[in-house]
Amino acid sequence: MSLLHDAFEPFVMLDRISSSLDSYGSPVYSWKDGAKFQAVATFNSSTEARVGAVQGAYDRYRILTRRAVNLQYHDVCKRVSDGKIFRITTDGDDVKTPISASLDLRQVDAEEWELPNE
Repeated sequence: MSLLHDAFEPFVMLDRISSSLDSYGSPVYSWKDGAKFQAVATFNSSTEARVGAVQGAYDRYRILTRRAVNLQYHDVCKRVSDGKIFRITTDGDDVKTPISASLDLRQVDAEEWELPNE
């Protein structure tokens, strides 16, 4: 295994489910742990990310997974080690290594996120 793959750690998808209706007839959602996968989340400390943080944007991260894990725009996942929640802000089909590459990677951008109290 490579040093990069040794850095992978457990993550879990969070699935939004409709559990009931409120008094106005609108659905009430809750979040449930879904599929488990291995990934690496790195903090984005670029100039653009720092400017965004000053302007009130969420902290930005880059998440690397294996090609078989295809995270999509607005998917929500949680890093198991510390419970940090991420919302995906790019499409997993956009940046991935070719099948012939020795590195088996797919990359998405994400923001640190809080589950809404719906």
